[in-house]
Amino acid sequence: MNRDASYDAVIVGAGVAGALIAKRLTGAGMRVLVLEAGPGTSRSLDGYTQHLETFYAATAKSPESPWPPAVGAPQPDTTSLRNNDGYFVQRGPNLYGSSYTRLWGGSTLHWLGVSLRMLPEDFRMRSRHGVARDWPLDYTALAPYYEKAEREIGVSADVADQHYLGLSFSEGYDYPMRRIPPSYSDRVLGAAVDGMPVTMGDEEIAIRVRSYPAARNSIPRGDYQPVGAVDIGPEGRSGTSNLGERCQGNTSCTPICPVQAKYNAGKSMAQADQRLLTVQVQAVASKVRIDPVTGDVQGIEYKRYEDVGSPVHTTHLATGRVYILAAHATENAKLMLASGLEGPRGQVGRTLMDHPALYAWGMAPLDVGAYRGPQSTSGIEDLRGGAFRARHASFRFDIGNDGWRATTGAPDTAVADAVMKRNLFGPALRAQLETTLPRHVRLSLAVEQLPDPDNRISIDPNYLDAFGNPRPVIDYRIDDYTLAGMAAASDVARAVFRRAGITDCSDPDKGSWFPSAFYQGREFRYHGMGHFAGTHAMGDDPSGSVVNADQRAWEHSNLFLVGSGSFPTMGTSNPTLTLAALALRTADRLVATLAE
Repeated sequence: MNRDASYDAVIVGAGVAGALIAKRLTGAGMRVLVLEAGPGTSRSLDGYTQHLETFYAATAKSPESPWPPAVGAPQPDTTSLRNNDGYFVQRGPNLYGSSYTRLWGGSTLHWLGVSLRMLPEDFRMRSRHGVARDWPLDYTALAPYYEKAEREIGVSADVADQHYLGLSFSEGYDYPMRRIPPSYSDRVLGAAVDGMPVTMGDEEIAIRVRSYPAARNSIPRGDYQPVGAVDIGPEGRSGTSNLGERCQGNTSCTPICPVQAKYNAGKSMAQADQRLLTVQVQAVASKVRIDPVTGDVQGIEYKRYEDVGSPVHTTHLATGRVYILAAHATENAKLMLASGLEGPRGQVGRTLMDHPALYAWGMAPLDVGAYRGPQSTSGIEDLRGGAFRARHASFRFDIGNDGWRATTGAPDTAVADAVMKRNLFGPALRAQLETTLPRHVRLSLAVEQLPDPDNRISIDPNYLDAFGNPRPVIDYRIDDYTLAGMAAASDVARAVFRRAGITDCSDPDKGSWFPSAFYQGREFRYHGMGHFAGTHAMGDDPSGSVVNADQRAWEHSNLFLVGSGSFPTMGTSNPTLTLAALALRTADRLVATLAE
């Protein structure tokens, strides 16, 4: 086994949490090694452009299509969910429908960029609503780090849009960049439904369409300098191109921003002190070595490969003073379990969560400008919180600017249907498409899920990858709390369509490859949002958690598990901004620890 030089900190994973911590630690003069399982092709502008070409050439435009996996770093793929034949071993009873990317930059390479804060009540679900559990910290404690995270990842929004359901901001604060302008369809829908009353149990809640915070570059405020496309040369020197300093309105935010106007973790990694940072790509962490007497981590074993298409590899040992697992909620848990580390009371891997989501789509009475601009720029957020959460899940709506692409495969399928089934061609075909495609409306209904210990990541020696590392085994069930939320969300979506004069075209058979869940005689075709959470939850004591509020492992004093796996609950917000805020908070604790 090859032994590396020792570092102040060894970080596993070059995604957003790992990148932010690496930047903070090197800025404080610490020597940092980052181990990334996937290739580093996205580090250079030429490499990123090649991924863009891969996306253009792909038949299926899935979140993973620009980012093919290496043999040694397999990853889940949404296209494999149909047959349950991918990286995940799914044991049900429901299918876990999400994926992630193992590459330098992590899943921020393919995320949409939605950067919502969690609500104050999300941190107090047990205290406020009598369900789930409370966090060991509250919104007030995390609020300063939300501000830092919004600046670090470059969030565009106006505070004036974000004062709802208890969200508060420090006096004089506004986001580093102005909001992305709402699309024409956002404005048309808002004109129809703003102020519309919705009844949730004993509450009547007025909803409205509002622009949401997005990690896409827009017009900067004050002295803020947007970070554009990243280009790190072979010598390790970092540089940025003037490409991507403003969002250009491309419609492929997921799975790839053509100009890198959307944040990806490579931007933070490029801003780290390159003199103190070593990034080892194609380095798959396989074991956490523990001192049997003290319980401290002694090193991280990893398998290094040169050929992305080959299982040939060498084994190495990385050592440091502190160790940070920032691979992913799934990969962190898998690595711990593969190392024989199950956490207090066997809690590692448990309480796996997501936002199981539904689609609703319809035909507007007039042209709303579908298939133009960023995939989504606004949402309906008012049903993210309320007293009804004691009975069923909360939810939020993304308003799509991409028509029916995600639901029916339009516009391609619309053209095929008009030609093959309706025998249209020439002027008649053009007229049909001109009068229907611009009227396509799509909503994505993301539904809250509570922590359930039986929803989990585990490993099984019968399921190994090409390197002999375990594949994640997933047990997953959508309970009645979330299913009731799905029912409520579907009902509200239909009411929104009626209010706006939109003909509801939602048809479960059109999305027949999506997995089904059933509740009170209703079938829901759902998909995952890629919002993994909960596999090494934080808490006040080891009896109900794996890490403390600083994301330090209870059982190993020099080990930190960071990311959305630390979430005790997840509410309805996309997890990236919150995990970034937590990472920055943990980075401050790490600087203090390493300075001792």
